[in-house]
Order: sequence, then structure tokens, then C-alpha cells
Amino acid sequence: MLARVFSASVNGIEASPVEVEVNSDYGDLKIVIVGLPDAAVRESQDRVLTAITNSGYRFPMGRTTINLAPADVRKEGPSFDLPIALGMLAASEQIVTDQLDNFVLIGELALTGAIRPCKGILPIAIQARRDGRVGVLVPRDNAPEAAVVDGLQVIPVQNLREAAQFLEGQIKISPVKVDISRIFEQPADDPVDFADVKGQESVKRALEIAAAGGHNILMIGPPGTGKSMLARRIATILPPLTLNEALETTKIHSIVGLLRAGQALVTLRPFRAPHHTASDAGLLGGNINPTPGEISLAHNGVLFLDELPEFKRSVLETMRQPLEEGSVTISRAAGTMTFPSEFMLVAAMNPTPDGKMPGESRSSPREIQNYLGRISGPLLDRIDIHVEVPQVKFRELSDAKTGESSAAVRERVVVARRRQHQRFQGRAITCNARMGARDLKEHCRLESATLDFLKMAMDEYKLSARAHDRILKVSRTIADLAGVESITVDHVSEAIQLRSLDKQLWG
Repeated sequence: MLARVFSASVNGIEASPVEVEVNSDYGDLKIVIVGLPDAAVRESQDRVLTAITNSGYRFPMGRTTINLAPADVRKEGPSFDLPIALGMLAASEQIVTDQLDNFVLIGELALTGAIRPCKGILPIAIQARRDGRVGVLVPRDNAPEAAVVDGLQVIPVQNLREAAQFLEGQIKISPVKVDISRIFEQPADDPVDFADVKGQESVKRALEIAAAGGHNILMIGPPGTGKSMLARRIATILPPLTLNEALETTKIHSIVGLLRAGQALVTLRPFRAPHHTASDAGLLGGNINPTPGEISLAHNGVLFLDELPEFKRSVLETMRQPLEEGSVTISRAAGTMTFPSEFMLVAAMNPTPDGKMPGESRSSPREIQNYLGRISGPLLDRIDIHVEVPQVKFRELSDAKTGESSAAVRERVVVARRRQHQRFQGRAITCNARMGARDLKEHCRLESATLDFLKMAMDEYKLSARAHDRILKVSRTIADLAGVESITVDHVSEAIQLRSLDKQLWG
């Protein structure tokens, strides 16, 4: 007998439907799985057969052919265990149901018949709704994640027998529902705050500007000045995630398997801090089958690169396209995938190889230039703000007063972002840092005195055309924080002060 059930496979950050056809026939006992299965799918026959017998069902006899269609799309992972098992039970007439066409089935089977959680449930649930399915049968721990999708029945199942009995109508299982508004209302459980940082007011100001406009920022200073401490608090002053941003971020974290059991959505902006020994595949994504890397896991959040010159030059250079376009395209033998990577880059570095300021360093000027030269000019041009982080004075360290809280800074950032959303309404631009050449002409017009001042600075510091655009974008953000529409000399002057490396302070 032939049975057909529906499942899905994840490709990139999207899911595609998969039909699982199971045919049970006479002949020698043999199970054949076709349709480009990977090793995990081919091994499923042993898990499935053991789970079926341990769940109290009959061991299928004869030849069983399992086809995963479409046959030209590679099927990966153990999530096909549940649909294969239920298809075998239906083909051998051990269950009789008319509900197989209505549900998408996802789940890995333990040998006991228990159903284990899987990756990529959210994109699969979205695809199931798009295909017009009534609902999805998913592992219980994944149910809140799938329930984020409106108009879909999300049935949590704990084991194979429970799933079979539900499809036959022998038992009823209430669909899982989540209140998205309540999820976003929950207070952020963030252990860090800007109030913890002593001194460094000029750096805090630079970080506030960066957060308000979504600008990339590089902090330069000796060890122990608080660069990492400041970087880890940037996410606390960024605007809250919107629902669309949360869904995009959750999809990426879901397919990598970073969601906690029972977690429905990622509601806090991601903060990723890869080690400087990370490879280009670890940072951009890839491996044999393209999967998201650190820059995609930081989508809608912060990517922190500490000790920036210690990263391999080749790794840093591959980031130029994602920084410019907000996405990364990876080509491998298994296929080509495009992952979103619209993140805020926060980097930190020492001013010299030995970590001391140039006047105190034992490094020669050539050694200092070689150290700074590990970061290419084109990459530096894509970083809007370069700020010095000086040593904190003892008077500031011993002061009992705390600094301004993250909540207070965040309020100003949110107001500035709101002005940008109104300015770019109806466009695919989320913040000032994403403006193109046409937007700069329209929204960053300068009066003659301000234009003359910028021209003088360009000539004196020999700034590139890209640096010119970055200064205009940062100036626009500073004006937004001040609540004014016109960009003045003061705004441009502050933006220029926030490009230390352009002014060759370390040379």
C-alpha cells in the first residue's frame, strides 16, 4: 500500500515542502530511502524501525520504499524520522486516518519512540502556512516557536504513539498558542548596564551616536581601558526589536539550533563576539553545506571583534561585502545560499603592538604602521566612527557616583531612530548608516559655511570619498540626536573628531 505524508527541509533560512511517499510491498525485508538523503536521513531507518516496535506497533515486513520528493533537493538531518515512521504505519495499515494531508510532520525519534526537538521549526511553520496546511505536528519543546505563526494549528507531540493516535482521532491535543505582545512586554534580563562604566564620557557619547544611527565603530585604546566592557553594553542601548526583526533573527537562530527549549522568539538584539582565531567559514558561514556564520547570527544586533588586527587579513577582507550590502552570499558544491547580515560592527584594538600609547611604546614607527596596516583602508572606510579610549583616571574610578543608565541613553536613541523611520518611510532603509548616495544628497544637504568646513577637513586629512560619505551619515545622526533637521558645522566637526585613524593620530 502507498501512503503520503508531508514534511519540509530547510535551505538557507527558508524551508521548502517535502513529500514523503512510503510504499509497502511483498518481498524480502528491505528498506530503501531515495531522494538525495544525507547520512542522518539514511540512518533514520534503524531509529524508525526500533521506535515503531518499542511503541507497540508491528515491525513492517516485506520491501519498503521511501521517496523524499522533490528528488533533486538534498534532505538533511534527523527531522524526517517522524514523517517516515507515520508513513510506514499508514502504508502497512496499522493506522487509518484522513488527516495526513492536513499536517506537516517534523521530529527526530529516540529508540523509545519519544520525539526529540529539531532545528529550523519556525521557517518550516511559515512554509506550512504558505502551503495552506491546517497545522504542524512538532516536538513539544519546539511548539512555542512554531506557534508564533498565526493561522496554524501547532500540535505538540511527545512520542510516536501519541502522534499516531492524534491523527487517527483517538485522542485530542490542544494546539499551543503564544501571546506575542506579552513576550515583548517581558522585562529584558540583561545583567549589564552603562551605569557600570566609570568615566569614558566621550566614548559613551560615540557609542550613543553609533547606536542611534546604526553606525559601525572602532575603539582604540590600551588594555584595561574598558573597551570590551563598553562593547558588551552597546546592545542595551539599541532600540527594541520589531516583530519582523525578531522573526528574522529567530529563523537564523532556529536553523543553527541556538533557541532554548520552549523559547518562542528572540526578543533581545543578538551580541556575538567570535574569537580572533575564527576562520572565514566561521565568520561568514559555509562548511560543506552552507549554514549561517557569526555575521548572520549577529543580524539585527551587534558583532564585536576584539583585537581586530589579530584577525586574519583574509577573514577581515571577506567582511567588506556584508558590511556594504547587509547580506552574504556563500557558494559551495552543495549550492549557493544568501543569508542576511545587517549588523552593527563594533571593533576594538590596541594603538600599538605592545598595547601602549605611541609615546610610551617600545615599538618603532614602522612596527606601529605595520600593526595598523593589518586593517586595510577599504575596511576602515566602512567603519563610520573611530574613537580613542583613554586610561581611566583614579578620581573617576574611586567616585561613588554611577554613570548614566542604559535605559536613559536608550530613550534618546529610540527618539533619534524614530525620526529616521519617519524620514525613510516606505523605503527599505532602517537607519542613517544604510543611506545610499541618493539619500545623502536628499537628506544631508549642507549650507555653504558647513560645506566649506567639510572641504577644508577633507583636504587637510586627505579623506577618501567613502570617508566623506561616512562623515555625512554620522553628522545626520548627530543632528537627529539634537532633534534638528539641518546639519551644522558643529555636527560635522563632531563627526570628523570621531574618525581618529583618518587623522593619523597614531602615525
